Amino acid sequence: MMRHLVRVADAVLALLLAGMVAMVFGNVVLRYVFNSGITVSEELSRIFFVWLTFIGAVVAMGDGSHLGMDSLVARLGRGGRMVCAALSNALILLCCVLLFLGTLRQHEINATTMAPVTGIPMSWVFGIVYVTAAGIGLHAVLRMVRIATGTIRDDELIEVREDEAPVLREERP
Repeated sequence: MMRHLVRVADAVLALLLAGMVAMVFGNVVLRYVFNSGITVSEELSRIFFVWLTFIGAVVAMGDGSHLGMDSLVARLGRGGRMVCAALSNALILLCCVLLFLGTLRQHEINATTMAPVTGIPMSWVFGIVYVTAAGIGLHAVLRMVRIATGTIRDDELIEVREDEAPVLREERP
């Protein structure tokens, strides 16, 4: 089930990125070649960027590719790592609840405020926060369940992915 949701999220991200590129590139061509442009494309590309960022955060949470620091956690044993991972995911879940509730409190204001060019309600722009809070919260809950049942792997207890680029070190004679 989660794999299907990740595939859908990846497809949405690809479509949003393609839409942004098409609108921005099309507008650049129109401005420089025809001395005109499409005003709506600027606003829509900004909205697409906001959605791209927030959906990307959910995907990054699932991949474990958010930034992190593991200098302390790496020195702990399995029990200490499990406690740190549980605390970390509990804080993440708390933040998701606060984010969701804050967006819910702002919803009526955003629903009555219109975007200047497109005229769409701003609740469509900021509504992605509901999806992000729910998605990241779901990832945190699933990890907490796996921690509580002891089915989480050791490599998942440190939620930092090393950079895939090779580290260049100075060779000494």
